[in-house]
Amino acid sequence: MASRNKRPAAVFCQAEPAPQQGSLVSTNVRPARTAESRLVLRLGGIGFLGLLMLIPLAFVGGLVSDRGARYEGVLYDIAATWGDDQVLQGPLLVVPYVDAHRSVKTVVDDDGVPHQVPEVTYHARRGVFLPDSIDLQIDLQEERRYRGIYESLVYTADVSLSGEFGRIDVASLSDRLHKVEWDKAIWVMGLSDTGSIANVDPLTWDGSAAELAPGVRITDVLHSGFHAPIAALSADDASHTFSIGMTLRGSGGVRFAPTAKTTDVRIRSPWQHPSFQGSPDKRTVDASGFDAAWTIPHLTRNYPQQWTLEAETHNLHEGLAGVDLFEPVALYDKVGRAVKYGLLFIFLTFLIFVLFELVSGVRLRFVQYGLVGLALCLFYLTLLALAEHTTFIKAYFAAALVAVGMVSAYTMAALRSVKRGGLVAILLAGLYAVLFAILRMEDYALLAGAALLLTATAALMYATRSLGSEEAPAGGGVPSPPEPAAAPPEGQGPGGAAQPGLVDAG
Repeated sequence: MASRNKRPAAVFCQAEPAPQQGSLVSTNVRPARTAESRLVLRLGGIGFLGLLMLIPLAFVGGLVSDRGARYEGVLYDIAATWGDDQVLQGPLLVVPYVDAHRSVKTVVDDDGVPHQVPEVTYHARRGVFLPDSIDLQIDLQEERRYRGIYESLVYTADVSLSGEFGRIDVASLSDRLHKVEWDKAIWVMGLSDTGSIANVDPLTWDGSAAELAPGVRITDVLHSGFHAPIAALSADDASHTFSIGMTLRGSGGVRFAPTAKTTDVRIRSPWQHPSFQGSPDKRTVDASGFDAAWTIPHLTRNYPQQWTLEAETHNLHEGLAGVDLFEPVALYDKVGRAVKYGLLFIFLTFLIFVLFELVSGVRLRFVQYGLVGLALCLFYLTLLALAEHTTFIKAYFAAALVAVGMVSAYTMAALRSVKRGGLVAILLAGLYAVLFAILRMEDYALLAGAALLLTATAALMYATRSLGSEEAPAGGGVPSPPEPAAAPPEGQGPGGAAQPGLVDAG
């Protein structure tokens, strides 16, 4: 049959050709974009885990604040028993006098005739006089007082006070002066915490001893202190000298009021961290302690050299100067500052692990990142617990050793590499060393912290400078298409192989 012997036409079923090398369509684009998206998602998840570490860090920070508040309460209790800040005001000389007010009063006699009768009214007054010069010498010796696990910085002050009063001119205070009660004059010294007086020598007035008595008797001017009656006093005396010595207990600091026309003060102590209140004219601060001197004229204050107590009121607390025994960084301040760097340390550690993943191809689970972050948070809790029972340096290095050991050992097991675990230990030890240096600084802590952030950012930028460079063309932009290859013979594929898409229907 003719139809049966007729050769049917060839039918071509051409499959989709595989992309050739150098083609504009690359099979690596979609996988590369997928890998990049996965990396971004992974970094986002790791960053979210880092932010979650703020929860345990906040817990540790709250615990530090609670312990610090308890410590402040202990300091207050110790100050209440040992001595608070001491403020020396004076001395003052108080001289009572009497004014006579004369007037004319009209009276009517029995016959109804008015008469003018002179009348005299007497009023008691007190004149306050300040010295012409004061020489105040204070030697501070710091001490430590303990209550339970807490300690407080206190001091003992040896005070030497001398000076001179000029002529006591009571007549200049009143034009109605009737008499001056010289026998009732008193010398008054103001002291903020009289309960902390350890010893007071007798007052020497014009070379004679005067007995001291408690109270100031002029509470409108001074709230607390002591006084001494002055018997040998008269208007004819040109000047009067005085001197007194005392030993005081206190805490925090010591202040003085510049009550004389010229107030000379010198404060010395072996304490190496003074905080001066009122700039001293001369100061020396070195390893042996500090030595500061003030010379203050009366023009710096707002109250006069003498006044009548019943007519005027003045505040002797103006212009106080002195020094505080400043502790550079207290325990709880140091731990609190360390906690503030906690999130930075956690992110830097996480970034180290991310770089290890990119280099080695070994991936850590998110739970492993979380456990590493938790171990870093426990460093601060360990530091706080140890620092309350030993020195801060010992507590810091012990807590750092525990944290570095835990994280590095975990890294060795997770990354299956002793070398990478050792590298993590070295990097963490370096971070903790930098943090310790920052905590030890007083004036340059912020500068050092900023330098650490800049260094970490620069190191991260350098380590990631080549990420994705293998996926980009060398010259940048879209690669140019290659030269077209010669067409293969009919029915053959490249290299002379049979064309797979050619099917003979017969």
